[in-house]
Amino acid sequence: MVYFLLTSLYSFYLSSTQETSSVFACAPVTNTVSNHAKWTCELLGYDIVKYQNPKELSITFLVNDKIVSKIIEGCTSISIMILFLAFIIAFSGTIKNTLWFSVAGLILIYATNIFRIVFMTLAIYHYPKLSDVLHDFVFPGIIYGMVFLLWIVWVKKYAIINKK
Repeated sequence: MVYFLLTSLYSFYLSSTQETSSVFACAPVTNTVSNHAKWTCELLGYDIVKYQNPKELSITFLVNDKIVSKIIEGCTSISIMILFLAFIIAFSGTIKNTLWFSVAGLILIYATNIFRIVFMTLAIYHYPKLSDVLHDFVFPGIIYGMVFLLWIVWVKKYAIINKK
């Protein structure tokens, strides 16, 4: 129930904030994620240019004047955060533990996602032949693996499960 409610709210948010008529514009959350990834890349010493792609719902990243990646709504980690929260609530613990673990988990997922985007962008810049493997297997494995580990910690330490 929580999953469907949050997914519906997020879908409504996307349909209200994305522009898909003559010129495309991503939702503010996609822009925020791309800003954080750009800022992190720049901290690492890379010259990054980002712009809203006018022909699709994506934000294009150029590294040293070379198009390297595109950030789309699926890159924001919001869908993963919704799945994470639904699981935590489904196997809830005390209110205090549920709240703090949810907030800490969401922050960790967001930060992991920013670093995932940064490292994927920079890895593809340096090793373009590996882009499919990095994009399709390595970096999704990082974010989903981290969420899976959070779930294991939650169930083993904090969830109240009827044990007989």
